[in-house]
Amino acid sequence: MEKANIIFMGTPEIAVPTLKKLNDKYNIQAVVTVPDKPKGRGLKLQYSPVKEAALELGLEVLQPIKMRDEDFVSAVKNYSPDIIVVFAFRILPDIVYKAAKIASFNIHTSLLPKYRGAAPINWAVINGEKKTGLTTFILKDTVDTGDILLQHEIEILEDYTAGDLHDRMMFEAPDLAVKTCELLLSGKYELKSQSQNDASSAPKIFRENAKIDWNQDAVNVVNFINGYSPSPCAFAILNDETIKIYRAKVVSDSALNIGSYNNMKAGGFVIDNNSFYVKCGNGLAQIVELQLQGKKRMLVKDFLCGYRGNKNGSFSL
Repeated sequence: MEKANIIFMGTPEIAVPTLKKLNDKYNIQAVVTVPDKPKGRGLKLQYSPVKEAALELGLEVLQPIKMRDEDFVSAVKNYSPDIIVVFAFRILPDIVYKAAKIASFNIHTSLLPKYRGAAPINWAVINGEKKTGLTTFILKDTVDTGDILLQHEIEILEDYTAGDLHDRMMFEAPDLAVKTCELLLSGKYELKSQSQNDASSAPKIFRENAKIDWNQDAVNVVNFINGYSPSPCAFAILNDETIKIYRAKVVSDSALNIGSYNNMKAGGFVIDNNSFYVKCGNGLAQIVELQLQGKKRMLVKDFLCGYRGNKNGSFSL
């Protein structure tokens, strides 16, 4: 284990492999995460994934309610960290991130300056990007604008959902975190400033905006569905019931005998040859995975095994 005092800050599952990798290589002094939250019918306090991992590793855990809390700030300073690593956590005030003797850096799930904000993975898929990546950058007061240390490019494969991309990043981020720490500890690095001209935003996405607009081009519809998957999940209304759609793909006209489909209006669907097709404003989308109201999530091929309903119909627009 190399000598370096590191504080790790994070909350969700995506940050866990990075915490474990850093702990294998360095001396993680403490882990900072969100306070426990009551959940379920019994309102039992639930730990964040990062806290669960930290306790398994025998690491000390700090859970400040406010980031400027005097006791928390004093605790961070008393650790005298060389580096503070932040991955999927809260916005830090300068009194905290400046406690690091060398630097505090954030791991961001896009190729900055593109997709600054809370949902870069989702928006990369929604916008049909062919590539994205991970960026480590030095923290500063303005969110996601700090000077870049390292970047790692990731291809967005065809029909990837945001969940697929999330999982890919979760297991590629640890190596980038270690390389960034090595770079900072060596003192031999150059910082790259972010260009404002290339910046774009990635605000948090919400369920109230997740209804599918079938009037859109099929490519846009599929990107929207896949970009909202698995959460908050795109949905459509059929016979006054909500159907969640987790995965879809574009169907080319040449790949199907769809002469009879051309006269359908947007939102119209056809179940044919064990597949579920929906007419869009231009082209067809094929639903791959869905969840009926009150039922479990399943692949369409499994759903159709027991399906006895109409093979033609229309979603509400």
